[in-house]
Amino acid sequence: MADIQSIEYCRDDFPALSERVHGKPVAFLDTASSAQKPNAVIDKMSEVMRFHYANVHRGLYRFSQMTTAEYEAVRGKVADFIHASSEHEIVFTRNTTESINLVAASWGGANLKAGDEIILTQMEHHANIVPWQLLADKTGFVIKVVPVLDDGTLDMTTYQSLLSNKTRLVSVVHTSNALGTINPIGKIIADAKAFNPAIMVMVDASQSIVHGAVDVQAMGCDFLAFTGHKLYGPTGVGVLWARAEILNAMPPYQGGGDMIERVSFEGTSYKPAPIRFEAGTPSFVDVIGLGAAIDYVRTIGAENIVAHETSLLDYAMREMESIDGVQLYCPAKHKAPIISFTTTWAHISDVAMVLDQCGVAVRAGHHCCMPLMERFGIDGTLRASLGLYSNKSDIDALISGLSKAKGMLS
Repeated sequence: MADIQSIEYCRDDFPALSERVHGKPVAFLDTASSAQKPNAVIDKMSEVMRFHYANVHRGLYRFSQMTTAEYEAVRGKVADFIHASSEHEIVFTRNTTESINLVAASWGGANLKAGDEIILTQMEHHANIVPWQLLADKTGFVIKVVPVLDDGTLDMTTYQSLLSNKTRLVSVVHTSNALGTINPIGKIIADAKAFNPAIMVMVDASQSIVHGAVDVQAMGCDFLAFTGHKLYGPTGVGVLWARAEILNAMPPYQGGGDMIERVSFEGTSYKPAPIRFEAGTPSFVDVIGLGAAIDYVRTIGAENIVAHETSLLDYAMREMESIDGVQLYCPAKHKAPIISFTTTWAHISDVAMVLDQCGVAVRAGHHCCMPLMERFGIDGTLRASLGLYSNKSDIDALISGLSKAKGMLS
């Protein structure tokens, strides 16, 4: 395992970070949207495509057998990474969005009916709102929403009051992609299960998987989803975890390819989970790339990543607070390395464009969290998000760029 000092040098593992933007060194502060990729991931994916590319589960020849073995090995890596009890609980999807849609369509379609209730929160990504709305339109169940307090945390008192004999599911983000709030996921799950052990809990771990260890067994949740491209892996691959007995009780989500056992025009039988939910040719190169990303992150160590990012976040927050006219959202200490802010002296889009000219990449917009932005009475924020490759120079470039923007736009 790497020590904390070695993180300072891991930036060299990410080739895009050696590029220059408008003649300036790049300060990439949009990792919450999608992380840069290390050479280990790029090289591994290239190796598959160069030397033994072949469809998985299809051929008896050498290339197919090699690729299949590497693909299936990643299932075990993911299971170990999130402390699942079995690799048979790991379903590969395209991203978190598809994972949530899968649960909504399959489990939700089979178990939710008119008169039932589910609980979401005001800080959910659209991917954890829209699939449930689509299903609610068909079945008639009710969606209840936990409010967000002024400090960017969930109103836990209201959450507890929303639990009822009609509650069938709680689906909640572990870490807010827009604010960085780390929700008390253990208490959220425990409260639901204490009220009624039959209440199912789904966790969106898209951000939390990147910034610390995730243990599905310790959490006690029923479903958990995350995406590969935020975890320094490629796009096109995500993960859905659920307990094996839940997965095997769920009907197929899509049809075709490896998910079938036998097909006839009289009827079709399906394989058990997880293959039951992996219709068609999977993104096997991307899955193998995700495996390389997990190996890379584990080599550095979750505790080292957390220590590094926390130190940088503390420095960034102190520097941001010194700039007049900057409004920070969720300045709470218990948060991921995500800084969401607006300025009183210019529109967020104008500030973002000035920062780009300074080589600083930040996100400007609603971050796929329109209800959350509406709660704070704003259209969107600027968001600077850190990763394991971020350093103090990135923060200094952000602060310098904001000073420049203020001078130009105020």
